[in-house]
Amino acid sequence: MLNGKSVLVTGGTGSFGKAFVRTVLDRFPDVRRLVVYSRDELKQFEMQQTFPRSTYPALRYFLGDVRDEARLRRALEGIDIVVHAAALKQVPAAEYNPFECIKTNVLGAQNLIEACLDSGASRVVALSTDKAAAPINLYGATKLCSDKLFVAANNVKGARDVRFSVVRYGNVMGSRGSVIPFFMGKREEGVLPITDPRMTRFNISLQDGVEMVLWSIENASGGEVLVPKIPSYRIGDVATAIAPEAEQRIIGIRPGEKIHEEMITASDSFNTVDMGDYYAILPVSAEYTVEDYCARHGGQPVEPGFAYNSGTNPDFLSVEQLRDLIDTHVTGQVID
Repeated sequence: MLNGKSVLVTGGTGSFGKAFVRTVLDRFPDVRRLVVYSRDELKQFEMQQTFPRSTYPALRYFLGDVRDEARLRRALEGIDIVVHAAALKQVPAAEYNPFECIKTNVLGAQNLIEACLDSGASRVVALSTDKAAAPINLYGATKLCSDKLFVAANNVKGARDVRFSVVRYGNVMGSRGSVIPFFMGKREEGVLPITDPRMTRFNISLQDGVEMVLWSIENASGGEVLVPKIPSYRIGDVATAIAPEAEQRIIGIRPGEKIHEEMITASDSFNTVDMGDYYAILPVSAEYTVEDYCARHGGQPVEPGFAYNSGTNPDFLSVEQLRDLIDTHVTGQVID
């Protein structure tokens, strides 16, 4: 589906961006152009050592910030497909620097939407987070705003052949700044700081996140927030999987954190469809009903009051499963 197409990924030097680029280059050898858009020239230089232009002539490295709409418009010239992965996502940093987070995650999202509407792009997929459902922190609130902007962009596309959709999933295993690499860096000290032993999170691998985005590019109708069915883990089990002999020291929940995360709230249940491997939260619209969506795509409406919560999720990873997944997706070597 990407052969012969020009693709741009914002935040292209991040964990997701690099995995997405690798997958596209491996799977779609005739992709016309693949543009990595990000603001850090050092990360782009480092990425070019792995993916040099000499070996991958379709690659372009484009310096720019999503806060800069004029630069986005320049980068989007001739682009068919856009994946929006750029964001400020560290919860404590967002709490301390709220407007910086707003400028990137909210204003940057609208900049990209405006540029896409004028560029001729046909598919736009934005990455969201479980923290955008019933948010209690600034980061989650900005991502909820971003989700709403991308969904509503379908209302103003006019006659343009463009679809805006959102993919929302949980913690990405091994991504920069996440708990697994943090614990791995701490295990030699013999003490792992645990926020709360009751804490749970959704878990997804980078590659599974990439697959969901690729599926959305090909299949999304526009306006959906797509949520994959993925397992949960307990934070104490992650610590045990990484360092079974280490002390787990309880330090308390940080500002803006929840005990459990949600990806679908009970309020969303009235316009959510179970599609088998994922859920689709539909926009509230008289012209876009749950019944219409099910007739076109299959699936079944969820029960009223349904919620998708990491604490009540029926699928939990065991310590052994976590250890295997960390070995496969993070370390590449067996954890002692």
